[in-house]
Amino acid sequence: MIDLKVLRESPETVRASQRARGEDIEVVDALLAADERRRAAVARADSLRGEQKSLGKQVGKARDGERDELLARAKQLAADVKAAEGEQAVAEEALVAAHRAVPNVIIDGVPAGGEQDFAVREHVGQPSTSDFAPRDHLELGTALGLLDTERGAKVSGSRFYFLTGLGAQLQLGLLQVAVNQAVAAGFTLMIPPVLVRPEIMEGTGFLGEHATEVYRLRDDDLYLVGTSEVPLAGYHSDEILDLSAGPRRYAGWSSCFRREAGSHGKDVRGIIRVHQFDKVEMFTYCRPSEAADEHDRLLGWEEQMLAAVEVPYRVIDVAAGDLGTSAARKFDCEAWFPSQQAYRELTSTSNCTTFQARRLNIRYRDDDGRPRIAATLNGTLATTRWLVAILENHQQADGSVRVPEALRPYVGGRELLTP
Repeated sequence: MIDLKVLRESPETVRASQRARGEDIEVVDALLAADERRRAAVARADSLRGEQKSLGKQVGKARDGERDELLARAKQLAADVKAAEGEQAVAEEALVAAHRAVPNVIIDGVPAGGEQDFAVREHVGQPSTSDFAPRDHLELGTALGLLDTERGAKVSGSRFYFLTGLGAQLQLGLLQVAVNQAVAAGFTLMIPPVLVRPEIMEGTGFLGEHATEVYRLRDDDLYLVGTSEVPLAGYHSDEILDLSAGPRRYAGWSSCFRREAGSHGKDVRGIIRVHQFDKVEMFTYCRPSEAADEHDRLLGWEEQMLAAVEVPYRVIDVAAGDLGTSAARKFDCEAWFPSQQAYRELTSTSNCTTFQARRLNIRYRDDDGRPRIAATLNGTLATTRWLVAILENHQQADGSVRVPEALRPYVGGRELLTP
């Protein structure tokens, strides 16, 4: 949730954020009104309770002639207090609903607009030029015995797959490289639960506009996570963290699940957009004043991983309308996919400022010992989709694929995968 202090002091900032996102600004005015109603209800209830307390003291000192009148007044006040507290409860419930309807306020400099309105920050590496028509990852992976989508569909349905033989080894190696890098950078490695309670999924912002993407187990009232960001965010819910030594960083290795609702006909070939995949995700808790620098560090660690697998990529500053509910700014690293002659997302890192932590009640103590809302950030170090970029960018004319040096120890030292 956004900071109500920002809303009260600068409502136009929140409206401008909504405009940049291409979303309804009326939710801002609805939140302002709900906040005013709640504050008025609290003030009325507090005033009546104060009057009730004062009257109680008078009753204790009253003479018999005054006592009956004061008791009658006390009875009426008790009824008024009960009614006022009921109004306060209703107002508070309405405020929570209005508060949750407003996405995070974007950071200055985020491009306005939708999915295609991003700003390119940098290009790294050059797409290879070859004298042969590049095969796509599915053709390459199938011929090399690395993956099997036909049997995946037979067993589980469309957009499922088997990673087989060296394909499974290649993914495990990729994720292990990511883990080793994260641990070397000071992250605590975590293997989190992949089923979470509704309040944790809601707290991270995935039950709003992204609700259709989430698998729900209705009999157990649990959700399958689409990223380990969710359980890692919930790990410290309702806690006060010690951040005196700097940001607290976790790296989660998990399987992830996404329904991919509404994406029929889009990237259905191969393993670009699937229902289940593995991922290593970075997650940081820090002071809000440290969040922008931490965001740059997370991006740097992502680029370090991309350098390890030797694929050309670009970094984009994602436009406001494509940020999602929780992010105030997001950088994507998009690798070159030769078969599509296009850049496609491999990693993403988001600065969620205090939005998630406010929902999940995650705080730290400032230098004066006062509890404050923490900031949270996340970023991807490696996923199954990376195999697509590795296969396509390192393919040879004969259908073989060169293995990046960093991954060779995990496939028996092979420099080349051959049909």
